[in-house]
Amino acid sequence: MPNDAARPFRYPVPELAELPDDIREKILAVQEKAGFVPNVFLLLARRPAEFRAFVAYHDALMEKREGLTIAEREMIVVAVSAAHSCQYCVVAHGAILRVRAKDPLIADLVATNYRKAGLPPRHRAMLDYAVKVGTQSHLVGDADHAALAEAGFTEDEAWDIGAIAAFFSMSNRLANATDLRPNREFHSLGR
Repeated sequence: MPNDAARPFRYPVPELAELPDDIREKILAVQEKAGFVPNVFLLLARRPAEFRAFVAYHDALMEKREGLTIAEREMIVVAVSAAHSCQYCVVAHGAILRVRAKDPLIADLVATNYRKAGLPPRHRAMLDYAVKVGTQSHLVGDADHAALAEAGFTEDEAWDIGAIAAFFSMSNRLANATDLRPNREFHSLGR
């Protein structure tokens, strides 16, 4: 397998010492927690204002503790990212999903075909909606919201499912456009 971590980025990435203090501190905190710096942080750091906005919205959606579980949030990211063929997000968020769900198989099943992953009806409804928002948002209507309500999701949870799907649809496109590759470390996490 090629060493994608050593592969040069399509765009130049700044040295940590050159970054504004707040961004450097955020990256170092992630490195301390994960044991490595995810490539997305290095890529986004080249544009500080965009880095700050991206991380703030990401954290608002993904670190929220009410409503959806942290594993459900990651499951949405993996399913939507698979629909967009986003290698970086499938691998990176697949690793996070394995850790948060405490299940070494779930990410592979969701990424390959969530419809055949043997998920509970609640999760199937959640991912059907998320993937539709991510790939055919112009077709989302009352029936989609009714299906979420029938599966037990509140209006706030439906909002979160849609917002996560929309945010990562954007993120997937950026990752694909910049040829962002996942860190090798992600492949073994949660296995």
